[in-house]
Amino acid sequence: MFEKVLKYAVGACALAVVAAGGYLWIAPPDLLKVGTNYSAKIVCSNVFLAGRDADTVLQSDVQAPGHPLLKQVSVSVDEQAQSVEARMFGFFAPATSQYRPGLGCTNVHDVELTDHTLPEPAPVPNGLWPHGNEVVLSANPALTDVLSDPSLLGEGYRAVVVVKDGRIIAEAYADGFDTETPLLGWSMTKTITAGLIGTLIQSGDMALGDDLTDVFPDWAEDSRRDITVEDMLAMSSGLQWDEEYGDVSDVTRMLYLKDDMVDFAAGRPAAYPTATEFSYSSGTSTVLSRVWQGQLEEGDLSYPRTALFDPLGMHSAVVETDGADTFVGSSYMYATARDWARFGQFLLQGGVWKGQRILPEGYTDWMFEPVATSDGAYAKGHMWLDGPRGEPQFEDTVWLQGHDGQSVGIFPSHDMVVVRLGLTPSRLGYSPLPLAKALIATVGDG
Repeated sequence: MFEKVLKYAVGACALAVVAAGGYLWIAPPDLLKVGTNYSAKIVCSNVFLAGRDADTVLQSDVQAPGHPLLKQVSVSVDEQAQSVEARMFGFFAPATSQYRPGLGCTNVHDVELTDHTLPEPAPVPNGLWPHGNEVVLSANPALTDVLSDPSLLGEGYRAVVVVKDGRIIAEAYADGFDTETPLLGWSMTKTITAGLIGTLIQSGDMALGDDLTDVFPDWAEDSRRDITVEDMLAMSSGLQWDEEYGDVSDVTRMLYLKDDMVDFAAGRPAAYPTATEFSYSSGTSTVLSRVWQGQLEEGDLSYPRTALFDPLGMHSAVVETDGADTFVGSSYMYATARDWARFGQFLLQGGVWKGQRILPEGYTDWMFEPVATSDGAYAKGHMWLDGPRGEPQFEDTVWLQGHDGQSVGIFPSHDMVVVRLGLTPSRLGYSPLPLAKALIATVGDG
């Protein structure tokens, strides 16, 4: 009798395992699909855009700092097709990310990507940074001491660039990274989006007061009709949004489960009256990308380069797109640390470069103004006024900030820009503000 019961129990267990495997194969849970799509995307961009080793990226960028499920992800790289496939437990939730020259990597779900690409940018001309790529580093030994202090650099740091009076005076790179390594800025990309909108305001093609009903006609049917470009930049649109990471939320669903990210984000209902609540949202910044792209000739994906990156000499900069060829203006720009520094210096100079006005007169002043609904924490140009962990800081400082420890600090009263890039999860409690304060104390105002 016992043997018969045991036989039935074993058989039932086997059937349960087969059924579970079949379920995971046919309809994997969204959490698994988020994990594999995230893995495929990070590996693809770092292999084909940044030139890094796939196994190293999987282990150090995906698995070491991430969700426990990510340790069960494996990837395969197709060098000829320039694509990466990721699977969970070797079989489940397959995900594919495809590289296109000049546009980086895009996760592909149910669409076929267009054949759009961009040519290689012209090389950086000879000459001193920022107009060339030659630097004359300071001989101040105190600077070397600061950039050798692990507690100031933070765990997982990859690059630091220090700009004073418009010149790079110090920089440091971790093993495996150098001046030519493009690094992901995550939400620092949001400030790039604000800059691109500024170029179209300068040309007369956009205005901060524009509503968005021409781009999203269904918004005209409800309170979303009142949302303007300025409300979106201020993260005060009132649209419902969940920016939580580590699970299936609005932001992870948009970034890793949708071909057309804007279709998803723009479809969110209004949760609050416009301009009454601050709600940080990557959906907002990606929606804005569709808005500014709508001012261009259809299919023109060269605008970030021609309007902003080429004039500033940011030849490494690549903003990646979704499956609908909309730039992911919330999250996906890669650039070298020196090029991130160029953008910081550009904002410090008021939107003028080589004597040419690229952003409207007064636009960067407006970008640096506090958003009323944010209690002074956020600035209108998709930047932060609070220190990266809410610390007290210099009064006129603004920050570009990104996930996992990316930052560009702009210190107008000291004529300085400090870039710090790396892979430093927020649970480690790192802030680049002590690094910036140590550098400012070392350099002074001379």
